[in-house]
Amino acid sequence: MDDDFGWVARAQRFADDVLFPDAAGVERGEVDLAVHLDRLADEGFYGVAAPRTFGGVGPAGAPIVADVIAALAGGCLTTAFVWLQHLAPLMAVAALGGDEDRTGWLRPLAGGQVRAGLAMSRPDLIHVRPVPGGFRLTGESPWVTGWGLIGVLLVGAVDDRGLLHVFVLDAAAADGLVAHETRLMAVQPSRTVSLEFTDHFVPAARLGHTEPLASYAASQATGVVMNGFLALGVAARCARLIGDAADLEADIADVRLRLLTAAPEDVPDARAASSLLAARAAARLVVHTGSRSVLADENAGRLYRESGFLLVFGQRPAIRSALLSRLSIPVTASV
Repeated sequence: MDDDFGWVARAQRFADDVLFPDAAGVERGEVDLAVHLDRLADEGFYGVAAPRTFGGVGPAGAPIVADVIAALAGGCLTTAFVWLQHLAPLMAVAALGGDEDRTGWLRPLAGGQVRAGLAMSRPDLIHVRPVPGGFRLTGESPWVTGWGLIGVLLVGAVDDRGLLHVFVLDAAAADGLVAHETRLMAVQPSRTVSLEFTDHFVPAARLGHTEPLASYAASQATGVVMNGFLALGVAARCARLIGDAADLEADIADVRLRLLTAAPEDVPDARAASSLLAARAAARLVVHTGSRSVLADENAGRLYRESGFLLVFGQRPAIRSALLSRLSIPVTASV
């Protein structure tokens, strides 16, 4: 699909002109992350993955969405990390049939007037049971990003039969719903929390859909692939700061193609390749920059921390195994 609207070029300009100059300030809390998110909404990026009739590229435009993710991540990973959480709820709402669903949620989500987050990393940790008028949720969602910056939350919970229930909840503390702050090695201003549900009531109208947990897990390859483009964005920024890194640029192009074309069984290795490429590029930038890299304001040090974060963000057992396999150094006997 051609990028007729120039999404990728616009994202790169926005990253270069707005996000990257402020990235260190965002990390230190001196620049308001909410302002960047507002600018992204004003530029239309909250709707990039929406159906074409709602101003986005639709399912056929996945490579465009991927390149937009990489461009924004290379500008400010914290901003891109919060924004990225919105795309899965947007696409989930778009997949729901019926005019009422689209009229009620899709347009404000695509326009960025309503911003969404995810509590779907471990839906098996939240138990759901039906009660009169709705459902009760009990359990924990360990990684929820954008708390206080988002309006709604896509939450997954599993019942006694192994059926996944996906809800659209208000992203705010409520009776039986408490957020616990986390401290991260990078992207700390992303307001990533763990959510604790204690017999939390959800009205029946907030249920989006149900499906077997196993089928949901099998369908997550696309999201796993998209996460890999955060790492490619960091790697690309490192290559640009180094200045003479044609080999890195070639590796980035190669891994991009692998991510976009990987069969489901090959996705973990492609994700491992993207994460390790970012780590290698950031390490090279630190060495290239020299001792200044240890200063708090230096981009090299920030990108190095971000590359470490991306080694484990969104990690699945198969990705972890692929990473460890690639990091293993065979021991050969001395002659």
